[in-house]
Amino acid sequence: MLASLLFLLFLPFAIGTIDPPAAPPPNIIFIIGDDISAEDIGCYGNPKIRTPNIDRMAKEGIKFTNFYLTASSCSPSRTSILTGRYPHNTGAAELHTPLPAHLDYFPELMKKAGYYTAHSGKFHEGPNTRRAYDVMVNDRKLVGEGGEQQWVPLLQARPKDKPFFFWLAPFDAHRPWSAVDSFPQPHNPGTDITIPPTLLDTRGTRTDLADYYNEIGRIDRYLGELQRELDRQGIADNTIIIFMADNGRPFSGSKTRVYDTGMRSPFVIKWPAGIKNMNAVCASMVSSIDLAPTLLEAAQAGPSATVQGVSFFDLLKNPDKKFRNYVFSEHNWHDYAAYERAVRTKDYLYLINRRPELTNEGPIDANQSPSALDLKAARQEGALTPIQEDVFRAPRPPEEFFDVRTDLIQEKNLIDDPAYAQKVETLRKVLNQWQDETGDTFPENITPDWYHRDTGKPLPAKDQRGEMPGAAKNADRINKKGPF
Repeated sequence: MLASLLFLLFLPFAIGTIDPPAAPPPNIIFIIGDDISAEDIGCYGNPKIRTPNIDRMAKEGIKFTNFYLTASSCSPSRTSILTGRYPHNTGAAELHTPLPAHLDYFPELMKKAGYYTAHSGKFHEGPNTRRAYDVMVNDRKLVGEGGEQQWVPLLQARPKDKPFFFWLAPFDAHRPWSAVDSFPQPHNPGTDITIPPTLLDTRGTRTDLADYYNEIGRIDRYLGELQRELDRQGIADNTIIIFMADNGRPFSGSKTRVYDTGMRSPFVIKWPAGIKNMNAVCASMVSSIDLAPTLLEAAQAGPSATVQGVSFFDLLKNPDKKFRNYVFSEHNWHDYAAYERAVRTKDYLYLINRRPELTNEGPIDANQSPSALDLKAARQEGALTPIQEDVFRAPRPPEEFFDVRTDLIQEKNLIDDPAYAQKVETLRKVLNQWQDETGDTFPENITPDWYHRDTGKPLPAKDQRGEMPGAAKNADRINKKGPF
C-alpha cells in the first residue's frame, strides 16, 4: 500500500521530466534565381515588376535587406553557398571551375541525416557535387527553357517517408532571354520598366529590361504553383521555402561588380511552423556563406568542420537581433581577368583592386547586350553620367571607399576624404586580416581575358587558365572564418 502511495506521489514529477517529442525536421526548398538584383523584386521596392508570389512570401515570412553574396559571378557564388566557404577557399574561385572532393557540401550532409535530396536546373559546380543528391534533373532540353516546369513533378514524385531538400536552380533570368513569347503577361517596355541609374533610358535598353523582367516573372509564376502543390499535399506548414539569387542582374554596372549592384541579393524565407514574426524585415548583415550552417541547423543535420559561415538560425526567431559586423566579397576571372576584394559594413564599403588597369564592363553576355551597346554609343557622344561611364573607366582606383548611408549606388569615392581616414584605415586592416586568415593570395599569372573587352570576340588566350587565388596557400584546406 505504501509503495503504491509513493508511486502516485512521485508520478507527477516523473511525468514532468519527460521531454516532449522533437519536432520533425522541416522540408527545405531552396530556389536560387540566375542573375537577379534585389531591387528588381516587387517587395524590395520595384513598383513595375510583377512578382506577387515572392511578395506574398515576404508577407508570410521574413525579408532580409542586408543579405550579401561572396561573388557576383555564377558558379563561384553557387559553390560558395554549397560549401559555406569563400570563393578562394573552395578551390573554385573562377567561373566554371569544379569543387574538390574533400569539402563538405551541405545537401550531402542532409542526405546522410536522412533527407531525400534533389537538384533541378542549372548545374555547374563540378562532378564531385553530384554525390550530394539522390536525383538530378539538369538537361535543359528536358527541364524546359527556364527549368521551372520540373518543380511540381519533382515534388509529386518524392518519397513520402522522408524529409526532403530541393535545390531548384532556374535558368531564369540568365541571357539569352526566352520568356518573351511564352510569358502570359509580358512586361511592356514603355510602361512596365524601372531604369537603374547605371543604364540609359533608350528603346533598346527598355526592351532588354522587359525581357529580363519576364524571366523573373516566370520564376514567380512557378513559385506560386509550387506553393499550391505544397498546400495540396498538406506539407506547407513545415516546409521552408527560400528565394534568392546568385549575383546581380546581367547588365553593365551590376554582374561581376563588388558594389551592392552585384553583391546584394534578395533573400526571402517562409516557414509557417518556424517563423512566427510574419511580414518581418531583417536588416542584420548576413553573408551567403552563412546559409549552409543555417540550413544544417534547421535540418538537425549537424555542423561541418569545413564550413566558414555562421548559422543565422536565431534570426528566424528574432529578426531584430544583430548578427555580422562584416561581409566580404571577391571578383576573380569571369570571361575577363580581374582581382578585387571588398568588405562591407552596414554603413561603409571598402574595396581594393589589384588589376586597376582593367575596365569592368561585366561578363561577355552583359557587355555585348543591347543595353550595353546603347551605353557604348552614347559614350562616343560624351552623353553618359559618371555612374554610367564607370564601367569603361581605366585605370580604376586601386582603393575605393563609400558611405552607403548617403550613397546607395556607391557613386562617390571618398578614399581621399580626410573626414573618413580613420574609417578607411579600420576597414583596410579588417580586409587584410580576412585575406591573411583565410589564405587569400594574389597570383601574378591570373587567368587572362578570353574575349576582347569591346567587341566580345575570342582572343588567342581563350581557354587558358592561370593560377587560382588561394592556391599557393592551399586555401581550400583552410577553415578559419576571418573577422565576423
